[in-house]
Amino acid sequence: MQCPSCGHRMEPEARFCNHCGAALRGRSDGHAGEDLNLPILYVMVAVLIAALLVPPWESPAGEPAEFLGFHFILDAPSSARGGAGIVSRLLLTVEVTTIAVAGLYFSWLFRGKGR
Repeated sequence: MQCPSCGHRMEPEARFCNHCGAALRGRSDGHAGEDLNLPILYVMVAVLIAALLVPPWESPAGEPAEFLGFHFILDAPSSARGGAGIVSRLLLTVEVTTIAVAGLYFSWLFRGKGR
């Protein structure tokens, strides 16, 4: 068998030419349609950035446990507004992990689409 691009002799089961690297037409590498859906991954990255900019807040240690909500990082709960708050590391970790896993799952589920 010969490469259609450079004419170099190749093995019959070859998918690419060892000499010029050209892919042989009509031969599948077994991964057709297996690419992840990039638009979904871009949305996942945007949502992860938003999750980091808008963290969940909770009451500080020593006070009764209370979820103070999601506030923009510059408008966080403060003692000047009648209460203090800290970023909930546990809730932020759960939120970011859930977004990442869901994004990767949906990009795999809808692989080969959205191009």
